[in-house]
Amino acid sequence: MTDAFIPALVTFFVIIDPIGLAPMFATLTEGTDAAHKRRMAIRSVIISAMIITGFAYGGAFLLGALGITLEAFRAAGGILLFLIALDMVFEKRTERREKRNDHIKEHQDAAHTDISVFPLAIPLMAGPGAIATIMLYMKDAGDDLVSQMTVLGAAGVNLVLCLLVFLLVGPLLRLLGETFAQTIGRILGVILAALSVQLVFDAIANTFGS
Repeated sequence: MTDAFIPALVTFFVIIDPIGLAPMFATLTEGTDAAHKRRMAIRSVIISAMIITGFAYGGAFLLGALGITLEAFRAAGGILLFLIALDMVFEKRTERREKRNDHIKEHQDAAHTDISVFPLAIPLMAGPGAIATIMLYMKDAGDDLVSQMTVLGAAGVNLVLCLLVFLLVGPLLRLLGETFAQTIGRILGVILAALSVQLVFDAIANTFGS
């Protein structure tokens, strides 16, 4: 169980990037009271959990309906995660997130805006990378309930971590500093790149044999 849990935990941690979401949450909730920040944090994590769980159990049906094989989806997921990794290494994802946040703040009143669904849950936490990953891991788990709970648990731990980060965002940012957050993001990007390449290798090996 541990052998399956740790890789899933690390993968979701890299993709969801709780530390990287801290400045985004701080920007989106700037100027609001503590109750609003707490409400947005809790609601966004609950919505993200519902989305990820839905795709975890409905993803296989979706693939079958579209006539897509598991290995094709695995390879596509690996390529998608590799692109995300490149963005992390070169800080493109952070740049896009900041631009999106600035746009939202320019056109909406942060004190009265519900940001729990967009952009917090979608696409920041339960984005394409997280959805593709949960579908792949659940496919590998098959009908084994323990394996399924292991995968969901790994995703759940990261969502709980997001909640803690959101609730402690002020002191956390002051403690870590911008340079530290950028360094961690790049290191996680390299790890994600390796994991994504492994997904493509697995897809090729399973399709054409060893």
